[in-house]
Amino acid sequence: MAVALMESRSFKKLYEFTDCESGECRINVLPFLYEISRILTESESLPGSLGVLLTLMRERMRILRGMVTLHDRETGSIFIHESFGLTEEQRALGLYSPGEGIVGRVVQGGEAIVVPRLGDEPAFLNRTQSRPAASDMELSFLCVPIRHGRRVLGTISAERAYANRRLLQQDAELLATIAAMIAPAVELYMLENIDKVRLEAENQRLHSALKAKYRPSNIIGASKTMQEVFALIQKVAKTKATVLVLGESGVGKELIANAIHYESPWSDGPFIKFNCASLPETIVESELFGHEKGAFTGAQAQRKGRFELADGGTVFLDEVGELTLAVQAKLLRVLQEKTFERVGGSKPVKVDLRVIAATNRDLRAMVAAGTFREDLYYRLNVFPMTIPPLRDRGSDVVTLADHFAAGFSREAGKPVKRISTPALTMLMSYHWPGNVRELENVIERAVILSDDEVIHGYDLPPSLQTSVETGTSFGCGLEAKLQAVEYEMIVEALKTHTGNMTEAAKELNLTRRMLGLRMEKYGISYKAFRKG
Repeated sequence: MAVALMESRSFKKLYEFTDCESGECRINVLPFLYEISRILTESESLPGSLGVLLTLMRERMRILRGMVTLHDRETGSIFIHESFGLTEEQRALGLYSPGEGIVGRVVQGGEAIVVPRLGDEPAFLNRTQSRPAASDMELSFLCVPIRHGRRVLGTISAERAYANRRLLQQDAELLATIAAMIAPAVELYMLENIDKVRLEAENQRLHSALKAKYRPSNIIGASKTMQEVFALIQKVAKTKATVLVLGESGVGKELIANAIHYESPWSDGPFIKFNCASLPETIVESELFGHEKGAFTGAQAQRKGRFELADGGTVFLDEVGELTLAVQAKLLRVLQEKTFERVGGSKPVKVDLRVIAATNRDLRAMVAAGTFREDLYYRLNVFPMTIPPLRDRGSDVVTLADHFAAGFSREAGKPVKRISTPALTMLMSYHWPGNVRELENVIERAVILSDDEVIHGYDLPPSLQTSVETGTSFGCGLEAKLQAVEYEMIVEALKTHTGNMTEAAKELNLTRRMLGLRMEKYGISYKAFRKG
């Protein structure tokens, strides 16, 4: 009797749970849950899972409108990915932000929301404009989050005719169960489709920016020697010939290598750089050619080298003269056969790439001394390009100085409008042993020291202000520095007032006679500053 009573109560509880009396028997959803589980197990296919989900919602749960939204974490937007009961136009209108409307609140808070009657919920936006009739506002609305870990990836929403609160809660629990099942597939889908597309677009944008930045026409240099270099870049960029860039340290050899790559038909391929002097000899070979797992102590996994990473593009070997003879032999094989073996491996790796090498050393002298392979030298020297030192580029010094001053003033947030005439004279007179790199450092320092929106001669380093470096007659030491400042202030005042000594004297708080004496001391003539 007791057993029969317990069975009767259990049956009654099951009957109440499934609400079979109203025709909405939730036991019938079990095959659909199994189907979703099977699809996810076999393929982790989000489209396949959503197809079963929407069918379940429409046919077995008596849902009138259903939608699955996804949350783009990068842009913050929430959009309808799949739905039924909505037109394409209505789907397109379904865009939300976190915290906006019921869908936005679920994404923001990560908790389900059940609304028994839409007309009683002020947060309901009707963003899709799919409820023109007043009766539509009598419908119930359920929205559950799709969560993976702590991240909310989207939501599942449903509208249905109101039955009772118990059935609405059961529907919410069922949708939450399905949301948990499909969450990994949603995460994978977003990584492969939304995040991947964005990353590819960003990569393309950065690539286009690099290509524009390193276009030869954007490299500063109007001197005849640099124009000849630009002409060579245009010619060799169209080929896959090996290029040897020669020149003193700091002339911009890497900039030229960038220009060659990004002007070439293979500019969409990788541009891999490697400084041959930056690492110990024992590591250079592994960095260039890669290594196999277990090739040496610490080699816990296979690793690709720079040549393998540059396949389909360009590899730039800076300071190539620093390579040891053993590594030079392997580099020679890459140039000859475009193949190599990883360290600890025996399987040949074939690559299709262009090699650009650079050095500030005299490779011919190194060949004669036996420190550089002669056969490698001739393989590298297919298309040599010598970049002129800054001291041979004439007015490029002024153009580059103005360019650097503008850039550093923006970075520092200090308005530097011009470089004074005496400072320009010093820049033009200096022999620049460090070339463009040294000029860049000098201007950065001068921008930091400038106090009146002008770079003066006294803002430049002492090496540019001594008689040895600048050719001026001020000598060195404190007295020489004071004279340099005085000379510059007089020149600036005369330049401002176009040679008018009376006005220049007023600006300097001097009498006209005292200004004349100082001008005579420095050999300055007011006539040089008059217009025309």
